[in-house]
Amino acid sequence: MNATSARIAVVGAGPGGLICARILQLHGWSVTVFEREASPSARTQGGTLDIHTSTGQQALREAGLLDRFHALARPEGEVWRRVDPLTAEVLEVDRPADGQAGRPEIDRGQLRGLLLDSLATGTVRWGRPVSRVVPHGDGTHRLLFEDGTGEDFDLVVGADGAWSRVRPALSDAVPRYTGVTFVGTGFHDSDTRHPAFARLVGDGTMSAMSGSKGLTAQRNSGGHLDAVAIFRAPEDWYVTAGLDFADTAAVRAHLLDMYDGWHDSLLYLLRSGDSGFVNRPLYALPVPPAWDHVPGLTLVGDAAHLMPPLGVGANLALLDGAELALALVAHPEADAAVRAYEEVMLPRAADLAAGTAQGLNNMLPPEGAPAPVPGSRRPGQPLT
Repeated sequence: MNATSARIAVVGAGPGGLICARILQLHGWSVTVFEREASPSARTQGGTLDIHTSTGQQALREAGLLDRFHALARPEGEVWRRVDPLTAEVLEVDRPADGQAGRPEIDRGQLRGLLLDSLATGTVRWGRPVSRVVPHGDGTHRLLFEDGTGEDFDLVVGADGAWSRVRPALSDAVPRYTGVTFVGTGFHDSDTRHPAFARLVGDGTMSAMSGSKGLTAQRNSGGHLDAVAIFRAPEDWYVTAGLDFADTAAVRAHLLDMYDGWHDSLLYLLRSGDSGFVNRPLYALPVPPAWDHVPGLTLVGDAAHLMPPLGVGANLALLDGAELALALVAHPEADAAVRAYEEVMLPRAADLAAGTAQGLNNMLPPEGAPAPVPGSRRPGQPLT
């Protein structure tokens, strides 16, 4: 396989897949990205991401996009404050020392737009959902699409997230519910419309935790606040409670009952959001992530190593995509490149997946679990 003849498919237009395609194109390689969403604006991309110096930023540097990233990023978003649930007193403020900011925030949509704009026109084929991958037995694979058509490729890169359609061709691992659910809402134009709550949140993230539940809010660009209630519950908790998420008032009343006794300024998060509530159960792949190497096929990001969202996932996806592309460029033989990539990526992901699993338990201790060890990772503090 070489730069002029290789047929390379990336499945999924998230950070890992897009940065892989960008770096391959920088080095003269041809690549096609297949995305199930109909267009870049088919849905909102979610909240904000902290991009770390040694992982996500390093990947963006390799892609020639670091300066453009810094033009959009918000270093002030690194500030994190811990608030007492009963009094709303600010107990701790964690901010980087002067000149040492290493995790500036950027909205997910802005990061995706930055990566999309860096690709050659037509690289991403929108509205092309993959149903499965079929091996030909010679190291090549056919992508089968949901419309019944198919295309053949020398290398397929699964960058299609938690419920990857590529993963089953490599592994029988499936995501498992972690026991923790996020219920999200949002506040628009918060400094004008919700000034007291915006001040409580500050420039970055506000977190209030007690036992097996918490409330957090995080500033995005444009004055938007992304807010979540976090709690341990069975996966079907809302079914048992008789809730329909289309009934915002009923969900709000249930959550307010769950957080009864918390300070009123924190309950504002549940009472006064500008959007409805979205149920987001957290899933993770088994630890450690592993599979037997298959020529012509590999995974990056959440498709490879889905883990709790504690400041690691997007950074690892960017690093995975960059390292895979650089390995392909550097090695004369593609299968050796993929093996070299997997030999580095899988052990790294295993360590971080174990760390995020423990971090989730420290943040929201399961019933009967011992208290977190003093000095262990604080709620809301990203793993490095």
